[in-house]
Amino acid sequence: MFDNSFIYNRHSVRKFQDIEVPMEHIKEIIKAGSFAPSGKNVQNWHFVVIKNKELIEKIAKAVEEKNKAVADKILDKNIKEKFTKGLRYQLAFKNAPTIILVYIGEYIPTGYNELKLAGAPQEELQALLDTASGVQGVSAAMENIMIAAANMGYGTCWITGPMYAAKEISETIGFKKDGYSLMALTPIGVPQDKDIKSPPRKPIQEIMTVIE
Repeated sequence: MFDNSFIYNRHSVRKFQDIEVPMEHIKEIIKAGSFAPSGKNVQNWHFVVIKNKELIEKIAKAVEEKNKAVADKILDKNIKEKFTKGLRYQLAFKNAPTIILVYIGEYIPTGYNELKLAGAPQEELQALLDTASGVQGVSAAMENIMIAAANMGYGTCWITGPMYAAKEISETIGFKKDGYSLMALTPIGVPQDKDIKSPPRKPIQEIMTVIE
């Protein structure tokens, strides 16, 4: 019998206790992320850890201000309302003792330059770019981080909603790494609620096709 409980222990957590996450735990969690598979082994990831609560508040403020700036220019009331209501989910990191910002570096898919030199049509080149090979590795690292954190008793939440304010977030923390851009972030901390459940998953027969 296989035991996959280490995977099922991961849930999206948005409320945290005011308990500090020790740096040695964070380093172990980041290390787990670094063992994710990476195309060409480029390891095109970089993780920025923020433990300063005042800085986390400033990041949230930057997202709030960008949300308002965008919403103020939207004429359609329904779209505007939906965008502004979504802010509370985008700020799910606000009460966490620590957040991890996930940056992604540039990545050229295998065969892209060769196809280009061979005169491949733009549609074929774009189809290769659409596989987002570079994103796949960083996403795998993010998943490793979240599973490792869960098995150390911490909660996390994969957050991409505030990425329309990625520039403002990076400016707020004063971080810049050539060729890298903010891809996602996750809060990390001891969950406030002990009984956490994930939304139901689609049945296996619905998501799997077997060809023999």
